[in-house]
Amino acid sequence: MKFATRATEISPFLAMAYGEKAAQLAATGADVIRLNLGEPDFGAPTPVLDAMKASLDTPDYPYTSALGLPELREAIANFYHKKHGLHVPSSRIVVTAGASAALLLASAALVEPGDNVILGDPSYPCNRRFLNAFGADVSLVPTRSQNNFQLSCEDVKKHWKSNTKGVLIATPANPTGTAICPEELAAIGQICKENNGFLIVDEIYLDLALTPPHQQESAQLHSVLANRNLQDTLIVINSFSKYFGMTGWRLGWSVVPNAMTPIVEKLAQNLFICPSTLSQKAALACFTPGALAQSEENKNTLSVRANIVFNAISTMGLSIDAYPDGAFYAYINISSTKLSAIEFCDELLDTHHVALTPGNDFGEHNASQYVRLSFATEESRLIEGLNRLAQFVASCRK
Repeated sequence: MKFATRATEISPFLAMAYGEKAAQLAATGADVIRLNLGEPDFGAPTPVLDAMKASLDTPDYPYTSALGLPELREAIANFYHKKHGLHVPSSRIVVTAGASAALLLASAALVEPGDNVILGDPSYPCNRRFLNAFGADVSLVPTRSQNNFQLSCEDVKKHWKSNTKGVLIATPANPTGTAICPEELAAIGQICKENNGFLIVDEIYLDLALTPPHQQESAQLHSVLANRNLQDTLIVINSFSKYFGMTGWRLGWSVVPNAMTPIVEKLAQNLFICPSTLSQKAALACFTPGALAQSEENKNTLSVRANIVFNAISTMGLSIDAYPDGAFYAYINISSTKLSAIEFCDELLDTHHVALTPGNDFGEHNASQYVRLSFATEESRLIEGLNRLAQFVASCRK
């Protein structure tokens, strides 16, 4: 039996691979602190759990529309209006089996074999894998900390080719947590539009804005959907996994142009049938006042943890070259230790039982100089992990 090239040539997802290493080490009795995965420890809001439990009393989980429950699509539209002041018709909202499915459907709908798509380096690795699966030629464009590790308009102009079909940007991004300037994003979107291309914007961390050090309020993060000029060429991805803490529920959504809705519906019917009915019904409770208040409280908790991380990293002699605007990541420059990212993560896990993710997961440009730390972990465990990390860094310099 011969396996497909797309399967044999794909790289492992290192964040998950280090999670498996950590699990194997923990199985031996070691006290392992996992700061490698972007998985919020707070879980789903209480009203969502209550709704799920209540639905079990009268189980009725038939297939829904491939586009999702109409009432959930409407609830998401109302969320955009109440939280972001945006009018997004529910007809443009497609509920999916996680943001991953949304990106898969977008790739299937937009990419032909040989089409070029521009992404920044570093960026979330699975995004380019989805595009590769449909034959895309992905250009990883090196970004700079001075630009928040985000693509610039000039970057896109410089790397746009005759076969370029579009651009994919995450803001706030994984692994850096940094956001792109709205004006820069609008300019990139205009380039895509002028070249009859698409702009996919991953906004799964949009509602997890962090409060910068020494400030009272969170950073202001704005959805690209506010730009009415881009509506016909813009696809926005979001998820219940991060802000609502529902990672394992596998539920997300996308906002697509009106003309794209029936295309995505046909693809979803054939590839997924529909998202989980149980998850969709429970997710309706995400938009209740209690669930939204709990989610905001969790966001504020992440800001507290972020400042703990920033202070700890600075005392170790390591650097965060661009501070996150949202999400729960610190992208740490470890070049002063003289270790590569993989050496750093391997030795840290083996000797001090702390799991991080090497920058090699997220790109190629200077990747071995960085590691990603996720602070989506309970505070006492996070502090213990940072103490161990400090001990390890000190030992590297002896």
